[in-house]
Amino acid sequence: QVQLVESGGGLVQPGGSLRLSCVASRSLFSFVAMGWYRQPPGKARELVAAITGRGSTNYADSVKGRFTISRDNAKNTVTLQMNSLQPEDTAVYYCNYMDYWGQGTQVTVSS
Repeated sequence: QVQLVESGGGLVQPGGSLRLSCVASRSLFSFVAMGWYRQPPGKARELVAAITGRGSTNYADSVKGRFTISRDNAKNTVTLQMNSLQPEDTAVYYCNYMDYWGQGTQVTVSS
């Protein structure tokens, strides 16, 4: 079993930044990709960004150039740096590893 705990969500004004962190309860397979997903109100969950064990990244078109995903295999963490946030980024953000999901952290972008 792996437990994933996200943190760093909150309320931010448009144009602001947030940094999300996800910590795993035990060592993870470094060769397995990790990702961040989000679920906007009334919509389906969608991939935001993913990172392989070697550090290759993949981003949704809507966040390219604004969000950066990174991971620290030694600390069992994955982070998502979110800049230039917009109201359409409002969602619950989830950390993912294999079949495991975190509980989610709310990000609200509003003036």
